[in-house]
Amino acid sequence: MPRSTNHFLPRAIVASVSAVVIAGTVVAAGPSSRGTTAQPKAAAAPAAVQPPAPKKPVLLPGTGSLVKNVVDDFEDEKWTWKYNHPKSSEEQDKRMRGPLGRSTNNRWFEGPKRGTPDVVKRVDLPAPGLEASEHGLLVATLRGGVPGRVTYTMQQDDLIYNLSKYTGRSMSVADSPSLTVRVYVPPFEQWENRSGPSFGFRAGCFTHAIITGDDHPDEGEFGIEEYWPGMFICFESSHDGKYKQDGAYIRVRSGRNGGEIRGPRIEELGWWTLGMSFSPDGMVHYFASPGVDELTMDDHITSQYPYGYRTELVKTFFFNVCSQDDGRTWSTPWVIDDPKVYFVKRPQMATSKATRR
Repeated sequence: MPRSTNHFLPRAIVASVSAVVIAGTVVAAGPSSRGTTAQPKAAAAPAAVQPPAPKKPVLLPGTGSLVKNVVDDFEDEKWTWKYNHPKSSEEQDKRMRGPLGRSTNNRWFEGPKRGTPDVVKRVDLPAPGLEASEHGLLVATLRGGVPGRVTYTMQQDDLIYNLSKYTGRSMSVADSPSLTVRVYVPPFEQWENRSGPSFGFRAGCFTHAIITGDDHPDEGEFGIEEYWPGMFICFESSHDGKYKQDGAYIRVRSGRNGGEIRGPRIEELGWWTLGMSFSPDGMVHYFASPGVDELTMDDHITSQYPYGYRTELVKTFFFNVCSQDDGRTWSTPWVIDDPKVYFVKRPQMATSKATRR
């Protein structure tokens, strides 16, 4: 059956992902086995030149200590997702439909802006990953837009970690917070046949800024601005007439002017490690590497002040899963494992005897 008209059920998606177990090897990226038309096609666009490394020190994700209790390895056999349909779609039609879906361990919840992925399921890992890890979380979606409608445009659903439940507040960049996660990049035969963003790893951040727009009619109003820097894994489909073969790359959101930055190509499929860090100067640092090893400075993609903002607080992290929202085509199935949050404890200021008295 052509991928543009597939009718996979959630159970079929789980089976197709779990079946791709290539013991101890990483699948090399290459031409897809899917059929292509005979018409000539342009060569794939070359990878963009990476921005130069910042002169300032770069904060490596994983630096410092793990934030206590902020972890989910998906090994608990009782882990399940509670759907509360219809899903929320506040971004599209201003309707937040509660109660929101959430995991039974209360660590994850449905994004109120765009709604829950249609499949959120604990599964066996599709290929060997982290040592001693046997399970991960599958996320996939079919109808990413407004419930009961199809838009035939790219839509996305959100899975959000309930970070404030365990930290009690947002994390200050003075504590040098950082995030890491392992993501399974499946064989291209399992990808949704659509060029563009497929999966996102992002953070919810706050800063003080001059705010404009419909919600702030007074030009130059100063206030707290929320924004969502992160990385997207994007697909180049050999079926859209632009690319000779299937491919994928990482796109960073965003640069100082709000534009997205093209990151490295994904030359190896299988497990990848993604990371973001937030240094005390408000800069965001982006990292990615094939495999499940801890990140190093060689994995640094770029460091930016997204939208010209200096990050002050990190509220949470979340994942996007995107689909073309045609009512019949499933998104690419994504499996995540072992997300972690780190911080660097600030040194305590010495207090004089006079001050103590």
